Amino acid sequence: MGFFDFVKDAGEKLFGGGEPSATEKAAMLTKTINDLGLDVEDLKVIVNDDVANIYGITTSQELREKIVLAAGNTEGIARVDDRMKVEAPPTPEPPEPPAQFYTVVSGDSLSKIAKHFYGDAMKYPTIFEANKPMLSDPDRIYPGQVVRIPPVEGDGS
Repeated sequence: MGFFDFVKDAGEKLFGGGEPSATEKAAMLTKTINDLGLDVEDLKVIVNDDVANIYGITTSQELREKIVLAAGNTEGIARVDDRMKVEAPPTPEPPEPPAQFYTVVSGDSLSKIAKHFYGDAMKYPTIFEANKPMLSDPDRIYPGQVVRIPPVEGDGS
């Protein structure tokens, strides 16, 4: 997929107050991805400065995007270089289209974001579900956080 930019000073405070080594940061990000249950085969995370390089094999575009968000929405990470591959089992359905990413700004809510992208504030559960398990409550988002905006089913986009 390539490079994704994030707000370096926003996100989960995974690395604590000190300055862990690149190897320690990579281990913490790997643990976070695994703890969230985001299944990726041969996961490898390499951190250089504020860039997380992620390698592995996933079974869906959605899973790939969630892994990118789990790493990028971490304080101290400004960019994710996605080197993962999607190897989905063969199905008669076309592959799922990639979602859009949106950076939350002050005053945003999932319903406001849904209104902007879908024209209907009541479609906020679509965004909430698309960002589980990184989001545990639809009312708990923060400025600088990046969220997935999946296409509306039947939308074709």
